[in-house]
Amino acid sequence: MAYRHLFGPVPSRRLGTSLGIDLVPQKTCAFNCVYCECGRTTDHTCERREYVPTERVIAELDDFLARAPDLDYVTFAGSGEPTLHSGIGEVIAFLKGRYPRYRVAVLTGSALLTNPEVRAALMPADLVVPSLDAVSEEVFLELNRPCPGLTAGRVLEGIVTFAREFPGEIWLEVFIVPGINDAEEELLRLKDAVAAISPDRVQVNTLDRPGTDIRVRPASRPALERIASMLGGNAEVIGAARTGQVMPPEIGEAGEIILATIRRRPCTPGDLTALLRIRPTEVAKHLRVLEAGGLVERVREKRGVFYRAI
Repeated sequence: MAYRHLFGPVPSRRLGTSLGIDLVPQKTCAFNCVYCECGRTTDHTCERREYVPTERVIAELDDFLARAPDLDYVTFAGSGEPTLHSGIGEVIAFLKGRYPRYRVAVLTGSALLTNPEVRAALMPADLVVPSLDAVSEEVFLELNRPCPGLTAGRVLEGIVTFAREFPGEIWLEVFIVPGINDAEEELLRLKDAVAAISPDRVQVNTLDRPGTDIRVRPASRPALERIASMLGGNAEVIGAARTGQVMPPEIGEAGEIILATIRRRPCTPGDLTALLRIRPTEVAKHLRVLEAGGLVERVREKRGVFYRAI
């Protein structure tokens, strides 16, 4: 079976070896964050609907997981906001019913957590990782660039309500962009928000790959550690991904798989080697072909040369 809505397994900086589920077309989201590694939002919306066929997603998961791969998580992430898909609850219920050995994680920008239907859909998951990058409206608008009508207050309200109801783990992500949300006043507001949410963990993050806005640069490690200390005792700075034995690609040509991976997020050649278990020489060969064909371009960042889709 060709997998259209699954990616990986990949070594995640937070979740170990993770099989990704992509429920929306690229790039469908309630936000257009300046730092997003998936690129600029092209479908800027808060509308929930069945963006891709739910039955197809379930069939792909059933086919892949029937081989009993060694995974730390099955994760809803990918090209946009997964809770925009109206069938996410059905997919989670399938996973927990048919393959209970696998932990299910949902990464969300938190835009829809005020919706009771969304909160109910996420209840069977093991882990939800909501994002909260700003509390003041002006910083929220500059950093997250939400769809019309969405406010920082509503986002915070949704996370607090969800945290009270959810029986699983909540790891709150705070993404730091120097010069936008790292001022003392905003950090104090975030500290109060963290106290109201009371998550199991607070994960302080910064740019690891090229973002939407080329002016955005990563925060330094000392700055992140200072912010984590300020936000509370359960806050931590997200480290590098741990690599390990992951499944080699079995569907399609290596070049197609590399391009599909880069379309979801920029990667270094080393990232691709670790993610896909393809020899470095093979990765380099395919990248040259993709670059010559005008499908990818190079971008130099702090961590090295990244390739991103054009």
